[in-house]
Amino acid sequence: MARKPAALPYRPGVGVMLINETGRVFVAQRIDMPGAAWQMPQGGIDEGEDPREAAFRELEEETGTAKAEIIGETRGWLNYDLPAEILREISWGKRYRGQTQKWFAMRFTGKDADIDIEAHKHPEFSAWKWAPVGSLTRLIVPFKRDLYKQVVAELGHFAKPV
Repeated sequence: MARKPAALPYRPGVGVMLINETGRVFVAQRIDMPGAAWQMPQGGIDEGEDPREAAFRELEEETGTAKAEIIGETRGWLNYDLPAEILREISWGKRYRGQTQKWFAMRFTGKDADIDIEAHKHPEFSAWKWAPVGSLTRLIVPFKRDLYKQVVAELGHFAKPV
């Protein structure tokens, strides 16, 4: 018998608030979501991987570049639960109820031309842009909105022009 989602653990993950020299934050449109579903780079931590290493790996997989430096991180881990309809659709949905994530603020040290969301063999995004930090919670899918509010509250002060 399958366990109810509330009884499942959270999948360990990381997220990256990538900030450019003008203080705007990288967001990308998910390929697998209908309508406007923008998000910052994020993903799971591999077995035995350090969260900082995972953050740079995810950044490179999703943006095509790791030209960044860590300038801050959340004090603790932040959680979100996946809606039931998404839990049924994704491969890890029967093992985890959502994710617990460590978030990192990173200063982008490259040029826009260094970003290539199609560089990975399985791209997750169809478009990208730099967005004001204050718009992040409006751009994200509703089930991650509370998580993004926490990320912005803890790391948003890093999003200022250099």
